[in-house]
Amino acid sequence: MRNPSGGSGIDVDRLGDRLAALAELAPVGEFGSCRLALTDADKAGRDLLCRWMEDLALEVRIDVVGNIVGVWTAGATEPGLDPVLCGSHLDTVATGGRYDGAYGVVAGLEAIETLAARGLRTRRPLAVAAFTNEEGARFTPDMMGSLVHVGALTAEAALAAADEDGVTVGEELARIGYLGVWPAPARPPFAFVELHIEQGPVLEHEDVVIGAVTGVQGISWQELTFVGQSNHAGTTPMGLRRDPAYAMARVATFVRELAAELGGRQVGTVGRVLMHPNLVNVVPAWATMTVDLRNTDADTLAEAEGRLAVFAAEVAEAEHLEVSSQSLVRFDPVAFDPAMVDLVEATARRRGLSTLRLPSGAGHDAQMLARVCPTAMIFVPSHRGLSHNPAEHTEPAHLAAGADVLLDVLTDLAGR
Repeated sequence: MRNPSGGSGIDVDRLGDRLAALAELAPVGEFGSCRLALTDADKAGRDLLCRWMEDLALEVRIDVVGNIVGVWTAGATEPGLDPVLCGSHLDTVATGGRYDGAYGVVAGLEAIETLAARGLRTRRPLAVAAFTNEEGARFTPDMMGSLVHVGALTAEAALAAADEDGVTVGEELARIGYLGVWPAPARPPFAFVELHIEQGPVLEHEDVVIGAVTGVQGISWQELTFVGQSNHAGTTPMGLRRDPAYAMARVATFVRELAAELGGRQVGTVGRVLMHPNLVNVVPAWATMTVDLRNTDADTLAEAEGRLAVFAAEVAEAEHLEVSSQSLVRFDPVAFDPAMVDLVEATARRRGLSTLRLPSGAGHDAQMLARVCPTAMIFVPSHRGLSHNPAEHTEPAHLAAGADVLLDVLTDLAGR
């Protein structure tokens, strides 16, 4: 395939074939995937990735929390230098698509295979990573592997994390054969670049091919639990009820109104609700809900968190309920290295591709790597903004364009 500027790019058919091969390991619907972290499906994806890495003569390193890093030392004129790292993750949510995470990993392999096929070498080694449990769909916190990789979470804490059935990360890594020996935290790479689908509608809406990502929104996940009194739905007067479902509904409405009031890039989501005994004719005994707050501005995010806490307490008091909260995930906003953002933008323009600077609304491994090395992200459009959905789709030409920009950025950073 030829890019608009006339230079040869990666093999888009091979890229698509590899993405399809991963998706077919645990299909959901016609195009989706379900590779929850450290399940048999995740193991199958890891096995396939390791085979591809070995076929390219990469040195495969698996660390103590199952992060996989393939290093192309044979392609470096100075193999002892710190590598330029790219990659993302292979795990998905339960109803995921075929591009989220996997695209960034497979495109990294394509970049290396393209250079190798042309007989080109770089000064620094190139490396591709697949980080463990990025999604957080089975174990918390999300972005677990990259957190351990940079030293922001201990390996011991990660290995002890358990899913809803009480099975730990350490147990599952051992079971599927990916409890590695490489130490973590790891030595920081020279730079890190993550290629990803946007997972939002902005690039498609603006008819832009490449997003030069400026940073990642701060994320606050909280779980609120209201405890009241279970009672008969027909005989308990409204004024005498202690109804946690009502409080939960009030908070859900408040989250939406708060996001609108704060404006800008503030978003708020109630994603999961549970009630007991969850019967049609019974006032619940308790109700639990999750609230996801995000903003690119740290102060505004903190304000949203504080106002949510105050409102939940006020509702609980008015309804004679007990309320408790638990922080599930908390990450401050991250700004990427300005020079790296400039490099992505300039590289895309050299290939004749339209560009837009924008922040990421979703969390990514790149925000963790930004703590230890110059970091950038490259976005390509998501059709209708859909992600975490089997209908997730990105046009092959856009997949190729993103991978071509990744190839050029990696080569620039690693040095011809």
